[in-house]
Amino acid sequence: MSRGEGDVGDLERRARALAADAVAAGRGDELRAWIDESLAEGASGPSEPVKVKQPIPGRFGMVGDSPPMHAVFDLIERVAPSDVPVLVHGETGTGKELVAKAIHDNSKRAKKPFVAVNCAAVPPNLLESELFGHVRGSFTGAVADRPGHFVSADGGTLFLDEIGDMPLDMQAKLLRTLQEGEVRAVGASRTRKVDVRIVAASHRDLAAMCAEGTFREDLYFRLHVIRIELPPLRDRGGDVALIVRALFAGLAREMGKPEPVLSPEAMDALSAWSWPGNVRELENELRRAIALSGDRVGLEDLTPALARG
Repeated sequence: MSRGEGDVGDLERRARALAADAVAAGRGDELRAWIDESLAEGASGPSEPVKVKQPIPGRFGMVGDSPPMHAVFDLIERVAPSDVPVLVHGETGTGKELVAKAIHDNSKRAKKPFVAVNCAAVPPNLLESELFGHVRGSFTGAVADRPGHFVSADGGTLFLDEIGDMPLDMQAKLLRTLQEGEVRAVGASRTRKVDVRIVAASHRDLAAMCAEGTFREDLYFRLHVIRIELPPLRDRGGDVALIVRALFAGLAREMGKPEPVLSPEAMDALSAWSWPGNVRELENELRRAIALSGDRVGLEDLTPALARG
C-alpha cells in the first residue's frame, strides 16, 4: 500500500517517540539507522504503480506520429485558411472525411455547415437531386421543394467523397456549378447563387481515369488545386499501436464491457498485420477481439489469419 495521510501521521509520531527515547537512553546509533531505513524506503516510491496516461500524438482529431502523417497535418494547416479546392486521395479506410472535416474546422468557414455526401452511395438517377435539390412536382415522388447539398452547405464546405464514382453527365453539371457559383434545382426555372468550398476525395486514380475517358479532365484540374495523399496504415510505422491506444477503452465502453488487458503477443500481431482495410479494418478487429475476450485479449481472440501473421 502506498502511504496516505494517516501513514504520514503515524510515521511522525513514531519518529518523535523514538527520538525522545534515543536521546534519553543515549541510543543515537539506533535513531540514525531507523532514519536511514525510512529514507531508503521512501526513495523507492509507492509499492503500487501509479498509472499515468500519456498523451496520444496526433492533430486535428487524427492519431499519428509517423513522418507521413506529420506531412498530412502540416498540409492541412497550410491549406485550411484558403478557399481553394482540395482533392484528398487515399485507400478506403484511411480517413479521408476526417481530413476534409479538419480543413473545414480550421478555416474561416468553421462556423458554417460542413456537408458530406458519398457519391458512390447515391443512385445515379438521384444524385442530381441530392446535390442541387428539386422543386415540387419535378418528378414522381417530389411532393415538396427540397434544397440540395450545395444549398445546405452554403457558406461552408461540401465534401464530395468517392467523386470518381460520379457519372460523366453529373460531372459536367458539377463543373458548371463550380464555374458559375450557382445551382439549378431539378425542375426549377431559375438558378441560385451559392458560396461553397469543395473538398473532394477518391480512392481511385483520377488521372488514369481521365486518360481512359471515364473522368472529365477539366473537372479534374478544377478540383486538383491542392492534393493531399493519405498514407495507408501499413506505411505508418508505429501508428498502429497509437491507434489501438486511442480506440481500445472507448470501444469497450461502447460495447458495455470493462476494458480488457491487451497481451503483448496480440499487440505484436496487430502491429505486424498489413491492414488492407486500413484504420476501418483495425477498428473492426478491435471490436471483434473485445467482444470475444474476457478480461484479457490474446492471440486466440484475433482473426485467425491475423493471429498467424
